[in-house]
Amino acid sequence: MALQYYPRNDLPLAIDLPDSDETPVDNELQDLIPTLLKAMLALIWSERMDWFFGVDMGIYVDPSQAAIVPDGFLSVGVPRIIDSDLRLSYVLWEEQQMPTLVLEVVSKTRRGEYTQKKEQYAQLGVLYYLIYNPLRKQQPKLEVYQLEGGKYQLLSGEPVWLSELNLGIGRAEGTYQGIAREWLYWYDEIGERYLTPEECAQKAELERDLERQEKERQQQRADRAEAVVDEKDRKIQQLRERLARLGIDPDTN
Repeated sequence: MALQYYPRNDLPLAIDLPDSDETPVDNELQDLIPTLLKAMLALIWSERMDWFFGVDMGIYVDPSQAAIVPDGFLSVGVPRIIDSDLRLSYVLWEEQQMPTLVLEVVSKTRRGEYTQKKEQYAQLGVLYYLIYNPLRKQQPKLEVYQLEGGKYQLLSGEPVWLSELNLGIGRAEGTYQGIAREWLYWYDEIGERYLTPEECAQKAELERDLERQEKERQQQRADRAEAVVDEKDRKIQQLRERLARLGIDPDTN
């Protein structure tokens, strides 16, 4: 599918376009899973401002067509924040950058994730296409494709390494917003899972508790040492007093 380019002065702006397709998600995970990945990425790439992660946001490829609305997508090489109003949608002729990664979370109602959408994203040139099917009984629940020669090739292993992003992605059991289940997480180059914002907060709290307890132990040790010194001083003073009663000057050798 060849992209059409139009003179900029003939193109609508994001504010002129619908920012929703008015289609409600029929599975809460379609929102929670990409939201968690976005929140984690905000920590992992906290020093970077050249990326944007959209959740249930329209991608406009052609002003004459309706927006494409994946469950989540990542675009690298664009401003993370465009202004104080943030993005209403992702308008390709304004961004000038196709999303690098698209995520679709499969629900009971199939929406062409394995067929039409897969072909559509390949035609658009999206490098990585991820399909996560939490309802699937058999493996694989997570499929990660990379575009090669205009066609998607299934990547093996899990977590799956995304070399162009220098990130891995995979499944693991965990807790997010109080919900214990299998989630998608980002991984580093040695296969270690990155922490979620909640886990980072818990870790910081534990570290603060550990530091406080260590300070308390140090103070207790100092107090005990001071008590020992005081006891020794008291005994020495008692001996001096006994010597003095015997008429012996304790300071005379």
